[in-house]
Amino acid sequence: MLQTVSRGSRLFQALRTTPYVSATASVPVSSFHSSAVQSNVSSSGTKITTKWADPAMRQYKFWNREDSTDKGKFSYLLEISPESMQREARILSLSGPDDKANVALHGGPLPMGAKLLGIGETLADFDQYRSAKPNVLFVSPSCPRAMVQLPMVLAAFPTIEWVHVRSAGIDFVVSDEFAEFRDKVEVTNAKGQFSSSLAEYVMMACSYFAKNLPRLMQQQRKKQWSPYDIEELRGKTMGIVGYGDIGKSCAKLATIYGMRVVALRRRPYLSKDDPLCDVVYGTDKASLNQLMSESDYIVCSAPSTVETRGMVNADAFANVKKNAVFINLGRGPVVDEDALIKALKSGQLKGAALDVFKEEPLPSDNELWNLDNILISPHNMDQTKTFMNEATEFFVNENLPRFICGEDLLNPVDIEEGY
Repeated sequence: MLQTVSRGSRLFQALRTTPYVSATASVPVSSFHSSAVQSNVSSSGTKITTKWADPAMRQYKFWNREDSTDKGKFSYLLEISPESMQREARILSLSGPDDKANVALHGGPLPMGAKLLGIGETLADFDQYRSAKPNVLFVSPSCPRAMVQLPMVLAAFPTIEWVHVRSAGIDFVVSDEFAEFRDKVEVTNAKGQFSSSLAEYVMMACSYFAKNLPRLMQQQRKKQWSPYDIEELRGKTMGIVGYGDIGKSCAKLATIYGMRVVALRRRPYLSKDDPLCDVVYGTDKASLNQLMSESDYIVCSAPSTVETRGMVNADAFANVKKNAVFINLGRGPVVDEDALIKALKSGQLKGAALDVFKEEPLPSDNELWNLDNILISPHNMDQTKTFMNEATEFFVNENLPRFICGEDLLNPVDIEEGY
């Protein structure tokens, strides 16, 4: 017999009020950059006012598929207690109609109180749903001109309260026109869905150079038995440029390998209790140069924003530690590729592992293809068979029930900051 729960019952109240627990333990870092503070105050003296950005708050608002403890909580609540529904979700999907990764949304079933009104790639595709007053917009990278269409749809449907982007990076929809809706809609993304696979790639890339796998494979092809010295990762320093969910997943594996971790993020004071980092820097030029100078393996996982484009430039590479390895899995435009090539050719860098590039697909005449000390992958190091399906399932099973129950959404995004 199906159990029902009334609003006044203890089980209902427990489900509603159980806090979302962050995986980050309250352990002090051993060193902290001077731009950080000992309380929730920035270096300028400004208090943190965005509750979802502060791990010290009761509910930490970011999702990670490995660490999050409340998986399916509100889906379950809707199933056992239909009266927990606070509002309906009337959804438009700005996506390619044949996008198989959206089957959880396009094919259903959806949580109680949710209805998919229509799927389309342009504003015209949604004209017939004006009277239905949609209040949720789901956006997929499969929409070919999402950057143009998204603000048009929002302008035409002022009833939309929430925009969810299926990817972790939202650079494919960021525009000045979209930014005008910052105070009118809440925006979330799929952060936390792709971090573990990318962290595995990072450790593979570190080992690729530490164990000199190109030489090993060459000797195997030649049937040559010639032992050589290799390096340990234990005791080396990993520097992480852009310490978000992907960066934290990299740090977690790096510490298991016995590596020291230094990180760079825009708000370093938010990592003051992070047990994975030995040092946390701000994003000023001097901090980036310092990180480059002390890191044996530099992982760039920063998003592409107005502030970060070209951030890792010739000056940064001029400060890099001799024989360091550079790994980019964030966004190509964050790195000055000409400066990177120069550092690789001069020997200042031992090597580089690149999964993202300024131009994709990487043109066949790009000089990177000709370098021997580089590992190139076609922006697919998070591309498991189910990775995009899981991103849609996060929307359907986690955030959509939260919206219907009137709860705070996971993975809020600042449109102007771009992440």
